Amino acid sequence: MLVLSALISGLGLGSMYGLMALGFHVTHAVSGTVNFAQGSSMMLGAVLTFSLAQTLGWPMPLAIAAALALCALYGLLVEAVAVRPFVSRGSDVWLMATVALGIVLDNAVMFGFGKEPRSLPSPLAQTPVDIAGLGLGVYPLQLLIPVIGLLLAAVLHQVARRTRWGSAMLAVVQNRDAARLMGIPIRRVVAGAFAVSTLLAGIAGVLIAPLFNVQADMGTLFGLKAFAVAILGGIGSAWGVMVAGLLFGVVEALVTATLGSGYTQILTFSLVIAVLALRPDGLFGRALVRKV
Repeated sequence: MLVLSALISGLGLGSMYGLMALGFHVTHAVSGTVNFAQGSSMMLGAVLTFSLAQTLGWPMPLAIAAALALCALYGLLVEAVAVRPFVSRGSDVWLMATVALGIVLDNAVMFGFGKEPRSLPSPLAQTPVDIAGLGLGVYPLQLLIPVIGLLLAAVLHQVARRTRWGSAMLAVVQNRDAARLMGIPIRRVVAGAFAVSTLLAGIAGVLIAPLFNVQADMGTLFGLKAFAVAILGGIGSAWGVMVAGLLFGVVEALVTATLGSGYTQILTFSLVIAVLALRPDGLFGRALVRKV
């Protein structure tokens, strides 16, 4: 029973890691860069939803839609302020710039929202349901989160393979000069990728907020784990990072349930190191072939 409960909670948690890791995948696939403020983007989605729904009294669907729209706008800001100016000069300073921007956001939210953890009520996380009469109480939201995560991964895969925007993304990352000559708006494609990235993180924050406390620093550890998941799954594979997120979440939940929370971070990150030592390109990644 304990293992089954850990498995269900681990799938929900792993879906959150997978959604955030998908954000890393999108920006890396288009521009070769990533947003290290991804954890802050997740926190922003949760805090905005709480503020709009609980503080201002907006209907929950409207609050969620507005929060996600603002998360996407934040992604445009990250690309314009912390990535584009440095990439255009061939500098890797965007690594530190995105981290710094995330720290600025975390502290700004801390001053405006406060340090106290707050609970976001949801009808999907109030009354547990019994699964198959096993006496195992699970919130409906815990069952819904993995479904949403996998659906979003499928949508992203289809968009990348079957739409003009997806083709433009692939063209930009493969050959920017050729893409520019073909009339592809490179700047808008890259900016759109960052908007999608922070949107995915915002969705993760909205989904997990009713299960965890909402606070200004909630995204820090989530962001680190999501990046580990992205590398573990193979950052070039959308399905890879999503599956790796589910695996990471399940392992984390099982370790916590059987050995205690004191061993969780030690064993999970040790496992990541061991897997990457054996497969440096990730579980589902492929080694880059360079033509000479």
